[in-house]
Amino acid sequence: QVQLVESGGGLVQAGGSLRLSCVASGRTFSPVMGWFRQAPGKEREFVAAIRWSGGSTYYADSVKGRFTISRDNTKNTVYLQMNSLEPEDTAVYYCAAGRGLSNYYTEAPYDYWGQGTRVTVSS
Repeated sequence: QVQLVESGGGLVQAGGSLRLSCVASGRTFSPVMGWFRQAPGKEREFVAAIRWSGGSTYYADSVKGRFTISRDNTKNTVYLQMNSLEPEDTAVYYCAAGRGLSNYYTEAPYDYWGQGTRVTVSS
């Protein structure tokens, strides 16, 4: 089992920045961590992913160049630095722990999910 706790969401103006954190705990090791988001009335979508080992990163085209995913292995924490935020980034952001990189951009490989943290970007 893996427990994931996100934090860092809030209200920000367009053009602003936020940093989300996700602390992972538990007995099961998940080699990949991902961030997903779900906007009102839309399906949950992939945002970014990172491997604990080596730190390889992967991004959705919509956030590439604006968001940065990183990890601190000593703290079992994954971050999502979000810059140049746009109203379209408004969503609940979820952290997820995955068993591998296969189809990392889908929900399929992710076994554990956090409760989500809300991000609202005002225009």
